[in-house]
Amino acid sequence: MDKDFFVEELQTHHAMLYRVAYTILQNDDACCDALQDAALKAWEKRHTLRETRYFRTWVTRILINACYDTRRRHRRIVVMEEIPEQSVPPEDPALAMALEQLPERLRLPLVLHYAEGMSYAEIADALRLPQSTVRSRLHNAREQLRKELEAECCLLYTSPSPRDLSTSR
Repeated sequence: MDKDFFVEELQTHHAMLYRVAYTILQNDDACCDALQDAALKAWEKRHTLRETRYFRTWVTRILINACYDTRRRHRRIVVMEEIPEQSVPPEDPALAMALEQLPERLRLPLVLHYAEGMSYAEIADALRLPQSTVRSRLHNAREQLRKELEAECCLLYTSPSPRDLSTSR
């Protein structure tokens, strides 16, 4: 693998890799650190990639490991005022909140499949899980999301309107 191919592939997949890192770390600065670490590790280990068509899955796995390393290095208590606002506002705030409520083991396969378009086999390779586990985690994640969103909708529809409050007095 030559330098030009490597750089081009990293640039092609940069947005996807950032979203994967953000899914794990949920911090812009930590994501940048993990992306840099992953790029360096991937370059150093480029000879281990047997087929270039698997570059995306291979570099995603390296990034996930880099994210876990970054999280271990940065474990500390953070004051709520120090947490930066999310850089890109979500299209559906209810969905974003429901996604944040999911545990990482369910959220990561969901993001890889639906946001990044990865197949079950690619996710299984990237997460080093059997495909059956990926499918069951996706199923469980969808069920939890459905319950969260239904609960949200029920709260919206069952809360009294201002008109109802004024007539009950």
